[in-house]
Amino acid sequence: DRSGQPVSLSDFAGKRVVLYFYPRDNTPGCTRQACAFAQRYEEFQALNAVVVGISKDSVASHDKFAQKYSLPFVLLSDPELLAIQAYGVWQEKSCTARPAWAWCAPPICWMSRASFKR
Repeated sequence: DRSGQPVSLSDFAGKRVVLYFYPRDNTPGCTRQACAFAQRYEEFQALNAVVVGISKDSVASHDKFAQKYSLPFVLLSDPELLAIQAYGVWQEKSCTARPAWAWCAPPICWMSRASFKR
């Protein structure tokens, strides 16, 4: 997490988990997305849900990002891309002149055991 402690989905046993992936801290789109989750955080809590954001940014970057925008939820650093690749959101992009690694789709949002209604 942003304080450097390891986190596992089992840490949230008994809760619903909203898991989202994003490319980078402090980019316009990622900041809007994180702030949208923060604005609705109490609604997620009322549903017994935790929000978890994952990117390949460092723990220090996550900490600054969370402090700057008062993000109340968990941000996880995945510099080795283990979770990111396991969920299939980081893939080789072949539409460029030379292969490059990039996000293959918009960040995903997954919630276990319930659907979230706006």
